[in-house]
Amino acid sequence: MTLYVESVKVSTHSGPNGGAPRCQHLRVPPGAEQGAPECAMCLILGLTWARLVVCLTCGWVACSDDSPGGHARAHYQETDHPVVGALETETAWRWCYVHGRAL
Repeated sequence: MTLYVESVKVSTHSGPNGGAPRCQHLRVPPGAEQGAPECAMCLILGLTWARLVVCLTCGWVACSDDSPGGHARAHYQETDHPVVGALETETAWRWCYVHGRAL
């Protein structure tokens, strides 16, 4: 899309329907096999989780940000693996930590 602001040509890159820019982090090659459906750190610490997510880079399963531990974000901070997805296979939800938004 090209905009003209005060006679200056400005190009923008956006997603479908003028949405936010497409996330380049989805181009990560498929990760390793998905881990067990549990947050290992929560089990060690005796915490419960609200929801589990899987790292799309390496298959690590951890609790989401709305869980007391927030171990998926800690995994991102430690490894720079940018995108997690819903653990449930029937859901296509994904989250990019770099952009801070759902994909």
